Parts: sequence; C-alpha cells; structure tokens
Amino acid sequence: MEFFKIRRTIPFMRHALVFNVISLLTFLAAVFFLATKGLNFSIEFTGGTLIEVGYEQSANVDSIRRTLDEAGYKAEVQNFGSSRDVLIRMHVEKNQSTADVSQKVLDVLKKGDAGAQLRRVEFVGPQVGRELAEYGALALLVTALGIVAYLALRFEWKFGLAAIIANLHDVIIILGFFAFFQWEFSLPVLAAVLAILGYSVNESVVVFDRVRENFRKMRKATTPEVIDAAITGTISRTIITHGSTQIMATTMLVFGGPALHYFALALTIGICFGIYSSVLVAAPILMWLRVDRAHFIKPAKRRDEHEGAVV
Repeated sequence: MEFFKIRRTIPFMRHALVFNVISLLTFLAAVFFLATKGLNFSIEFTGGTLIEVGYEQSANVDSIRRTLDEAGYKAEVQNFGSSRDVLIRMHVEKNQSTADVSQKVLDVLKKGDAGAQLRRVEFVGPQVGRELAEYGALALLVTALGIVAYLALRFEWKFGLAAIIANLHDVIIILGFFAFFQWEFSLPVLAAVLAILGYSVNESVVVFDRVRENFRKMRKATTPEVIDAAITGTISRTIITHGSTQIMATTMLVFGGPALHYFALALTIGICFGIYSSVLVAAPILMWLRVDRAHFIKPAKRRDEHEGAVV
C-alpha cells in the first residue's frame, strides 16, 4: 500500500557524512547529560512507600494528585484494581518513617473525602530498586545481542552491526532527554525504551531487505545508488507505519494523564529518532562497511564439459 510513489531516487547517501556528524553530536550530548545529571529514577528504582487507599465511590485520581501536591507531597497516583482503589507511590525523606508518611497522607486525603480508608502500606527498599535497574540493563543487553544475531543470520554480520549501532543510538538519546530535563524514569519508561529498541530494528530490517533485493536487480548500480533506491522505495511505507504509531503515542500523551505521560513521551522521542537512525544512520554505516553485491550474489558454477565435474 502506498499513498504516493516517488519516481526519482533521492540521493540520501550524498549527505551521509553530514547526517552522521549530527547524530554523533546528539549522541555525545546525551552521554554527557547522562554522565553529569544522571536519570531521575522513580521509587521503583530508588525505594519508597506504597500506600493503597480505598474509597466508597469512584476516586478522582487527578483531584487526589492535586491535593497531595498542595500539601507538599510529591507522589505518583493511579487506580489500582478498581476505580475505588488508589495506589500512591511516594519517596520517603530522611529521618521519616513509613508509618508517619502514610498517616499524614491519609489525614490529607480525608480532608477532601472523609470516606478514604487506608488499605495497606508497603516499603520498597533501595535493594529492590538496584535489582530492577540491573535487570533492566540486562534486558537491554540481551535484546541488543538478539537483534545482532537475528540480522547476522538473516543478512550478514555487517547488517547486524549497523542496525545495533543505530538502535542503541536511539536508546541513548531517549535516556539523554530524560537526563537533561530530569523527567522521572520509571518502569513504564523502561518498557517504552525496550519497545523502541524492537520497533526501530523493524524499520532497519525493511530497508536492509530492500537493499538486498536491489543488489540483485540493479546490476550496474553502485552501493550508494542501491541504498538510495532502497530508502526511497520504502518512504511511503515508513510514513504509514510510523504515522499510525505516532497517532497512538500522541493520543496517550494528550489523554493518558500523568500515569502514561512519560511512557508516551519516551515512545514519541523513540519513534522520531527511530526513523532518522534507520534511514540516515544505519544505511550510511552499511555503506562504509563496504557491503556490496558480492555478499548476495553467488558466483556462477562452471561445469567442465569433458569431466562433467563442477569447478
């Protein structure tokens, strides 16, 4: 399916060096902010208090969040199980016990709704947070290795190397945005980062597959010309796929509320840079790794007419 068909091949590889210099500067800036500012981890990673509060009627999550903000409590508030149950996540300050925090929070909430009842209070220790961070990093590593192995088997190792460089470029830039603006990095955001890692490689595979096809069809074309034709031929598909996904992410960003805000924001950043990296980072790396027609076209076998053996 195509919305439009571009008749003339766009010379993307002519400007490959400029695109990759921009990518390198963006990547280095992200690394700098990660090293100097670090990520603003949520309580899943740093430890804190989980407070479950029950109401007699459906709870207004936005109103509860505003009430806590006005009282000076920075908290994550979301429905839990049903519309009448609310889960509150809070950081615990130094020299402050979990029981004190939960009681003060309940007192604040009862001023707005006398029917608020404390259901349970749990403390999430920093050790659990460290384990989550380690498991998250391990998940990223395993996903990256899996992508390299898959592309190496489907195409060859140069394709796998180009794709993983481009996709890790997306991940680092997403993390760089969160470090620079000090947006809260939570488990949903980690899920979004892992989703983008898989989502970006899908676009890379589509471009790589068209590159392989063009090497077999365009016998007299150079490698840059083959790559340009592959990217140009997939533009319509890219617009449809990424546009549809971005509509979904934008809907969550606008209407999803605070609970989905940073998840949708991470997806939005990842989708935008995923298009850029698959087309303007992975493809030039493929060209500089000197991928050519010989990788896909097997030499013709000659048969000795006298001996009847393959030479």
